[in-house]
Amino acid sequence: MAPAVTAALGALGPLLGKLAELLANECGRLKRVRREIRSLRTEFTSMDAALQTYAQLEDPTHQVKQWVSLVRELAYDTEDLFDKFIRHLGNGESHDGGFKEYFRKTVRRLKTLGARHGIANQINDLKLRIKEVKELKTSYKLDDIGGSTPSHETVDPRLAALFAEEAHLVGIDSPRDNLAKWMMEDENKHRRRVLSIVGFGGLGKTTLANEVYRKIQERFDCHALVSVSQKPDTKKIIKDLISQMSRNSEFTKDMESWDEQKSIGKLRELLQHKRYLVIIDDIWSISAWKAINCAFPENNSSSRIITTTRILEVARSCCPDPADQIYEMTPLSDLHSQRLFFNRTFGSEEGCPDMLIEVSNAILKNCGGLPLAIISISGLLANRPRVKEEWEKVKRSIGSDLNRNKSLEGMKNILSLSYNDLPPNLKTVLLHLSNFPEDYVINRERLVRQWIAEGFISEERGRSCQEVAESYFYELINKSLVQPVDIRYDGKVRACRVHDMMLELIISKSIEENFITVVNGSQTVWGNSQCSIRRLSIQDIDQELASELAKKDLSHVRSLVITASGCIKHLPSLTKFETLRVLDFEGCRKGLVKYDMDGMENLFQLKYLSFKKTDIRELPSGVVMLHDLETLDLRSTILRDLPARIVQLTKLQHLCSDMDAYQRKIPIGIGNMTNLREISGFDINMSSVGAVEELGSLINLEVLHVQCEKSQECNAEMFHSSLCMLGSYKLQSVWIDGSNSALFELLDSWSPLPSCLQRFGMGTPYCFSKLPKWITPALTSLVYLNINLSVITEEALGILGELPALLSLTLCTNTVHKDRLVLQGRGFRCLKEFLYQPFGEGAGTLVFEKGALPKLEKLELWFSVSMAKAYGFYLGLEHLPYLKHVRVFLQKRDATSSEVEAAAAVIRKEANLRPNHPRLTLYGAMKE
Repeated sequence: MAPAVTAALGALGPLLGKLAELLANECGRLKRVRREIRSLRTEFTSMDAALQTYAQLEDPTHQVKQWVSLVRELAYDTEDLFDKFIRHLGNGESHDGGFKEYFRKTVRRLKTLGARHGIANQINDLKLRIKEVKELKTSYKLDDIGGSTPSHETVDPRLAALFAEEAHLVGIDSPRDNLAKWMMEDENKHRRRVLSIVGFGGLGKTTLANEVYRKIQERFDCHALVSVSQKPDTKKIIKDLISQMSRNSEFTKDMESWDEQKSIGKLRELLQHKRYLVIIDDIWSISAWKAINCAFPENNSSSRIITTTRILEVARSCCPDPADQIYEMTPLSDLHSQRLFFNRTFGSEEGCPDMLIEVSNAILKNCGGLPLAIISISGLLANRPRVKEEWEKVKRSIGSDLNRNKSLEGMKNILSLSYNDLPPNLKTVLLHLSNFPEDYVINRERLVRQWIAEGFISEERGRSCQEVAESYFYELINKSLVQPVDIRYDGKVRACRVHDMMLELIISKSIEENFITVVNGSQTVWGNSQCSIRRLSIQDIDQELASELAKKDLSHVRSLVITASGCIKHLPSLTKFETLRVLDFEGCRKGLVKYDMDGMENLFQLKYLSFKKTDIRELPSGVVMLHDLETLDLRSTILRDLPARIVQLTKLQHLCSDMDAYQRKIPIGIGNMTNLREISGFDINMSSVGAVEELGSLINLEVLHVQCEKSQECNAEMFHSSLCMLGSYKLQSVWIDGSNSALFELLDSWSPLPSCLQRFGMGTPYCFSKLPKWITPALTSLVYLNINLSVITEEALGILGELPALLSLTLCTNTVHKDRLVLQGRGFRCLKEFLYQPFGEGAGTLVFEKGALPKLEKLELWFSVSMAKAYGFYLGLEHLPYLKHVRVFLQKRDATSSEVEAAAAVIRKEANLRPNHPRLTLYGAMKE
């Protein structure tokens, strides 16, 4: 047998013996009992992760699998009993209170008599099961299994930036350039054309489509990309396209209420007179293409559509015109496979030690030229010792399945190898991703907070649960098990996506290990009928499935995640869910308002509750009884004020709302919620002075996003006072929306300096007359600044340039700067992202001197053509050596068409002079 962890087995006997003794001894002091139960709960939570290793033995017998299943179910049920024990018997503590206290205790014992009797029966049942597990362990000789648990390293989040350029895979340049040329060469004939890229999973269809898209997108009036997947929601797809291609808020007003027919009509109206470029990714059926295709008008504007699919018949249906093109993906050549593998594994093509060249080539041969397989294997081997024997084991594990049969099964062989190599904690968080459907963009914060709420995360080596959870997220990325989405200026990844094949793998593992039950229409698998449902992901459900679900025992479900609208009406009552820790309605835009929330108050273990992007209008009354709640997410809802008793939730850490038309008051008593780390979406001036004052008591607050519209100086002064207090604690991020000039004038004197501040932003037209005094080089933690200045002076640029950690700067102004703003060759030594934008027509023009912004990667600016004419439209882009992305908005006021085109030509030429060829997007240039 392959090495496997024995830690769980070694501790199992004494642990279960201790458990039986503890649960049997109900006469001990409750305080001691509760403390020991909390300790045991932590051990049992980690046991489930450790047990996953036994499913990965080279030849696990049916008996071993049965034993693993028994122990896992025992661990789950034991933990559930812990919680029930605490709930029914652990709410009271011993006090010396004379006759009244004696009477209170007697009444309590009578009230909990039934619960005690039920728990006693469950204790006896657990004892029998413990005995059975011990006997099976002996008869199966599992004590002889040796091995160790793989360890994991702390991952620097900035390593995720390695994947920022993942689209630039080797072997893609030539087909990208050829397809881009084909897309543009026929543009004068005006007809709409379709390019369909076809090939099986893992070949890089989406990557190639994105590269073609990026190369030509600036030639089009509007562009967008959407993913279709196996179960397309046509209405949602059309609305996504509209959202990406329309900047007119009036046009998209009330878009949520549009049905499918109206959505299609509005998209046709939007595109009728425009030249558009669209990617429709991952089409699985001809019917899906037909439903979407009717939304794109044939308007004789040389528009282009790119589709990707795994099915040749679908590709042919996308390209009925002889002038359309089907491009069939092929595996990478041996040379390109080597280049990709060596770069990913060793950092360069020359980095492979001589002793590993032969085995590397053998591994590559088994990868069959599939980029996904090569990336997956390189992620696995990058952390392995560079010892030939170790790599030979990997080669033998892969076998030649993929080389013989480039199919899903062959790919799964390689992906399973990467999965099996994970330590138990990473297996657990990876399996958790099966909560989400294919092509779903999963927010990092959402994941991290759910992992913590589920108990998957423990503090390690002095790091908080938050830090540990985030390190797990980045480990999954660095091992190429999930794909990063939106890598920010600081290297942090906003979200991730799971490749379809990896998702299939982890869903199958989840079913096998009874980790998550996925309800997804005809693909639903209920798993072992002898095992309880532990986690439930509802992605698609009809009346028949709902009836079947209603017959199941849902009392052991720990998390309920619903990711599709329309499912709510079929959802069983909350009264059936007794042990929920996570309840996530995010994205259920319709139907939640009609769902009966009775029973919410009985979810006493609930730690994570999200109503984000739902149509809920009033917070269920039972929420104020959820005393263990840590996250309450109300963003993108129409909820108004929160109930006054919300301040009873003293364990709450994240109270998330957002800035919209439904301003919410800060609840009176918020000062008691000292565990709060994040609050957002409250209006300072709608709140009482006392509530604003209490903000200053939140000693653990790290993130504060508020709105401040009306001019009420008393509230502004109190908020300023509270903000000064928070700045002396742990405050890291501040964002202020609104136009309360009194508040911003007070902000000039923020004292003492907010030493931990990392982000400051303004969502307001208000402009500071000069740079606030507190923005000085002494702010050594400030990495992000979004600030509005009436006049941008050389002095202000000099101070900003000296901020030692600044990575992202957004600079706005409401004044027309007639002279050029010169960014000189000093300062801004770390800046990676610079956005310069005016209010109205006040752009002026910038110029970058040699040596300026030496690390800049992203530049976005508004460019006044008429003012820049005197300087030959010169920007100085050639002086920015690391520039990757440039967006320029050409302001045409007082400029002729020829001047606009001349400016565009100069800027293109400057960008092309850069050896790294940054991506340039020009807005306002004429069609070419």
